[in-house]
Amino acid sequence: MNLQYITDRKGKKSAVQLPLNDWEQIQKDLEELDRLRNKKLFLTELAEAVEEMKLIMGGEKQARNAEDFLNEL
Repeated sequence: MNLQYITDRKGKKSAVQLPLNDWEQIQKDLEELDRLRNKKLFLTELAEAVEEMKLIMGGEKQARNAEDFLNEL
């Protein structure tokens, strides 16, 4: 990656400049990372829901009514 730093008069770095292709790749990578985070969150919540259903089906937990469920959203 060909980075160029922008500095102030004292030589302190204040910004970075990089080729557009590199920036576009970084953006794609960030979108993919966000997608994977969302997928992981979805799968975690799904697993929790399955476990809750097992408890309900086993009589170990009381099921919520639809109104309470929707209010949680």
